[in-house]
Amino acid sequence: MTDRLQTRTIADFGEQWTRYPGSEGYFGSAELFNDNFRSLLTLRDVEGRRVAEIGAGAGRFVNVLAAAGAAHVVAVEPSSAFAVLRESTARFSDRITYLNVTGDALPATGDLDYVFAIGVLHHIPDPDPVVAAAFRALRSRGAFAVWLYGREGNTLYLIVVRSMWWVTRRLPHRALEWFVRLLYVPFWWYMTACRWIPLPLARYMRRVMLPLTPQARRVVIYDQLNPAYAKYYRRHEAIELLTSQGFADVRIHHRHGYSWTVLGIKP
Repeated sequence: MTDRLQTRTIADFGEQWTRYPGSEGYFGSAELFNDNFRSLLTLRDVEGRRVAEIGAGAGRFVNVLAAAGAAHVVAVEPSSAFAVLRESTARFSDRITYLNVTGDALPATGDLDYVFAIGVLHHIPDPDPVVAAAFRALRSRGAFAVWLYGREGNTLYLIVVRSMWWVTRRLPHRALEWFVRLLYVPFWWYMTACRWIPLPLARYMRRVMLPLTPQARRVVIYDQLNPAYAKYYRRHEAIELLTSQGFADVRIHHRHGYSWTVLGIKP
């Protein structure tokens, strides 16, 4: 069951990033990357470093890492969006190793300074082999940086989105695309109201969603409704995800009150 669920999730993301490859504006920016990891690291830390991204998708953060001066980037993407990844990052290809494999197949080189998993591990039913692969790929004192959906701060949101999953996870992509366009209208009103009213997730709406283009916002909504599997982590689960595979000095940040940024060090 786990293997079938993982296969379907990879296929869903392959179609998603093939249909929506763009990363214009804030969606594929250094500012958004730094916002993800602000309290734990910044792009200045990757300059001259060897890094990897597990679940590179269409390449938006691979481009950000390479543009920030990373010495080399290992881009891991198992889905059919691999071709999109190569095309969208072509200008940095001399500093990128492309791997069309799942995250647990990241080579155990032991020489990477950073491994990133941004919005990926919460879509993997059994993430432990991926975290273990990141550990083996890092040098001593290298860091694994993760961004995860959080359970805390999302109670009302999860009530709403779970009521849709039974339908949206069964829709063909074209039908889901039209559903997202319809949903975007009330979402826009809610997001706009968050400018002035302290509604649930108002900080996330102001700091993350409002700076995005309308197309990028629709991609985010699509991303929430489409994947076959998504886990929302509690604080202790996010920490244990790393400590269980040997990471130490684990630090965690509750980003905008709805998600977790976690960083662990390989001893």
